[in-house]
Amino acid sequence: MNAQLLRLRTQIDAIDDQVLQLVNERARLAQSIGHLKNGIVYKPEREAQVVRRMQEGNPGPLEAESVSVLFKEIMSACRALEQPLTIAWLGPRGTFSEAAAVKQFGHAAQGLPCASIDEVFDAVAHGQAHYGVVPVENSTEGAISRTLDLMLDTALFVCGEVMLRVRQHLMRKTGDLKGVECVYSHAQSLGQCHNWLARNLPGVKIVPVSSNAEAARLAAENPDAAAIAGELAAERYGLNIVAREIEDEPNNTTRFLVLGREEVAPSGRDKTSLAISTHNRPGALLDLLGPFARGGVSLTKLESRPARNGQWDYVFYLDVDRHRNDSALQAVLDEIRPHCTFIKVLGAYPAAV
Repeated sequence: MNAQLLRLRTQIDAIDDQVLQLVNERARLAQSIGHLKNGIVYKPEREAQVVRRMQEGNPGPLEAESVSVLFKEIMSACRALEQPLTIAWLGPRGTFSEAAAVKQFGHAAQGLPCASIDEVFDAVAHGQAHYGVVPVENSTEGAISRTLDLMLDTALFVCGEVMLRVRQHLMRKTGDLKGVECVYSHAQSLGQCHNWLARNLPGVKIVPVSSNAEAARLAAENPDAAAIAGELAAERYGLNIVAREIEDEPNNTTRFLVLGREEVAPSGRDKTSLAISTHNRPGALLDLLGPFARGGVSLTKLESRPARNGQWDYVFYLDVDRHRNDSALQAVLDEIRPHCTFIKVLGAYPAAV
C-alpha cells in the first residue's frame, strides 16, 4: 500500500477514536442535563442555537447543511438515551413529511405515520406523539389549506419549521420510460411536475393519490405504472428511479411546521406565526399592515383564507421575523387589536436551520 495513503488513513483512525470518545462524553453530559430537566429531552430553541453556533464556526470544507445534519443526528442519539421522541407525520412511510421529520429530529426519533393531516394534529393533541410535522406551503403550488384551517382550532403551538428541498423523481419497477401507461402521485407533486409530464409522457393517464408514498406502493404493484415521489419512497418500495429531479422549478421547496403542546422560548433568531381576522370594511387590510411597517416588524408571509362563517370574512395568516415576546411585536399587536375581530398567536419558534 502507498505509504502516504497508509499514513493518512492512520491519521483518520486516530481522529475517529477521538470523535467517538468526545461524542460519548457529550452524551453523558446530555444525560446529566436530562436528569436536571425532569425528563424534558427536547428544547427547540437550544438545539437551534447549537446548530447555528456550529455553522457559524465551521471552517470547512464541510458545507453548512452537512454540519446541521451531523449535529442534529448527534443530538437525536443523545436524546434517545433518555427518551426516544415519537414524531407524527403524514404517511405512509416514504413521504416527504417523513423526510422533513428526520431532518428536524434525526433518525433516533420514532416515526408515527398518519393517514391525514388531521390525524397528525390529533396524535399530538392526545399524547400519542410528542410532536407532529405537517406541510404548510410549497414554493411552486402555494399554501396547504388544510393545515392552515386546522391551526385555527387547535390548542397546539407551532414550535419549529423545516425547509425541505423537494426533489421529485419518476420511478417504476423497470429501468426506463418505455411502456408507462399511468403515473401516480399526490396532486401537489403532479402540479410541480406538470411541464415535464407534458413533454416526456404526453397522453399518459395521470392519477392523483393520497400521498407520494402511496403512489410508490401502487407503482410497485403494477409494472405498467410509474410514480412521482422522493428517493426515500423508491428505497422503501424497491423501485428504480428512471428520471431524476423532474420538478419544473429547480428550487422547489416545501415548508413544514413542527407542532407541539408547549410554547418555545426565544432562540435569538425566531419567527412568530399569527392568524388575524379583521372587520369586512374598506381599509381594513391597511389598518392591519400599516403598524407592522411603522413598527419595523418584517412580514415574511401573508396568506388569506375564508373565515368559514358564511359572511365573506377572511382570516389572514402572517409570519413575522420576531419572537412573540419581542417588545416591538407586542406593541404592533396592541395597536392592531382594536381593528381585529380576533388575533391568535399560532406559535413562536426558531427560524429553520
